[in-house]
Amino acid sequence: MAVSADLIKQLRLKTSAGFTDCKKALDETNGDLSAAEEYLRKKGLMDAAKKSSRTTADGLVSCYVSDDLKHASIVEINSETDFVAKNEKFQSFVRDVTEIALTVDQENVLNAPFKTSGHSVKDELSFLISIIGENIQFKRSQNFSVDKGVIGTYTHTAVVPGSKMGKIGVIVCLENNDTNFDKENARNFGKKLAMHIAASNPKFLSTEDVPEDVLNKEKEIAKEQAISMGKPADVSEKIAEGRVKRFYEEVVMLNQLYFEDSKLTVSQVLANFNKENNTQFKIKKFARYMLGGN
Repeated sequence: MAVSADLIKQLRLKTSAGFTDCKKALDETNGDLSAAEEYLRKKGLMDAAKKSSRTTADGLVSCYVSDDLKHASIVEINSETDFVAKNEKFQSFVRDVTEIALTVDQENVLNAPFKTSGHSVKDELSFLISIIGENIQFKRSQNFSVDKGVIGTYTHTAVVPGSKMGKIGVIVCLENNDTNFDKENARNFGKKLAMHIAASNPKFLSTEDVPEDVLNKEKEIAKEQAISMGKPADVSEKIAEGRVKRFYEEVVMLNQLYFEDSKLTVSQVLANFNKENNTQFKIKKFARYMLGGN
């Protein structure tokens, strides 16, 4: 049967696929819109398989926080080029997946149902690849919850002003001893801490979180450097201790100098906030995703 231009237009509006692909799909399915859409989705799976080996060095990091500030998620989805990262359909997909990741662990995200269709995230991703024409990969995600606190977030180099999608995304969980606090004030403080994390890139929250093997390696490097400079063993030991202190200041969040006031550590800034607001907030957990990072 001859496929009308109006039918092709309907399929394009429904799927966002190109004119040629829509016409071919309708030709193959005798003008059946539902069957044509399914045809395009299967084509998307094939296209995704063909493009799966192509490097995805760009994309977006996205954050989502619930209205009550108690639940949050962060995801990274990669594309081949920055051009796709600026694509509204790609951004919409990333935004939807970030919301899905709020209640689904990383290993289950791709199999979770996509909220605007009866298909899985994986199938929706394949369909998006067929429309955009680039390899797109879901890389990672995490979700977070607090009981009596708030979750702060910050997105660096947001693709759209005010959006929570960009090149660096941060989630920081603040837990209080009770629910009697100024939520908006706490949210703003959480955002400031998230901005610090984005700028300073801590690897650990506290000194207790630093693995023993990582600490021993830092000590060993410092000792070997001191010995190679002819320092005696007792001096080498003191140099190693000094190196550990500097190491903590570099990679442990609570020991880092605060990005807005280098005279104070993050731990001191937190203590000052609690004193000023009669609260007992503690930093429970944080995550920093940088596009293309580990």
